[in-house]
Amino acid sequence: MRIVSLLPAATEICFALGLGDEVVGVSPECDFPRAAREKPIVSHALLQYEGKTSGETSRMVGDRVESGEALYQVDESALRSSGPDLILTQGLCDVCAPTLGDVEDVARRLPGTPAIESLDPHRLEDMLQDILRVGRACAIEARAVEVVAALRERIDLVAERASTALVRPKTVCLEWLDPLFLGGHWVPEMVGLAGGVDVMGRAGEKSRRVERHEVVAASPDAAVLMPCGFDLDRTRKESSIVTGTRWCGSWTARATSTDPGPGSSTDWRSSRTSCSLISFRNRRKRLRRG
Repeated sequence: MRIVSLLPAATEICFALGLGDEVVGVSPECDFPRAAREKPIVSHALLQYEGKTSGETSRMVGDRVESGEALYQVDESALRSSGPDLILTQGLCDVCAPTLGDVEDVARRLPGTPAIESLDPHRLEDMLQDILRVGRACAIEARAVEVVAALRERIDLVAERASTALVRPKTVCLEWLDPLFLGGHWVPEMVGLAGGVDVMGRAGEKSRRVERHEVVAASPDAAVLMPCGFDLDRTRKESSIVTGTRWCGSWTARATSTDPGPGSSTDWRSSRTSCSLISFRNRRKRLRRG
């Protein structure tokens, strides 16, 4: 089977299932595992985000969306050359990857009309089910069941160890820094499993914009800075947007970022959620020690 993945999480899933050799096209954001970087690129962003701050990026995206213009484009010529049997995409976020509608429009013009699987998780269980969906689509469901079982074991182990915590830090997770957006969907679940309490996020719901006074009123013990699409270096570089302001109050020194590897694994586009759970748990333990 020839697979095109327009989503980093889907690319990671393919490699985890042993389908790396069958991936014939990816998006520019598909950077993990390293072998994914060697695959042909079949989509691209229509805005140049390199070197832009969070605030500049927000304004660029907002202007583009307000004008009704697309943020990403599927390269029809490259997609045609890849000859996919299956395209993996998403319908969760219009500002992170090509929209499902755009992908479907291009796919209709391809010879053979490839199958399309759209991954749209909202909870941790949805993410595991997506792995099974990819396995079924690629006729390797047994392997997918094994991968999911191993992930469940890691998640359960984190939850078991965190359940004995005497202190559960009040936590706020910020998915964007300028303006402030809370981490949504599965992020509050992750905080809870790791032994914390997300004082603002709502499990299963979309990320939402918040004002500084709302964060102050929530009185968190810690802030986790996890800007969508940022790696650890870029997160640290922009962390002063939050940590360098007076409104952070007593939790300023505890603001941090979580990223156990390349890319951003708390980011919805990544499948390394169990790694992030372990990272959350370790940071909760450090907060407990003071």
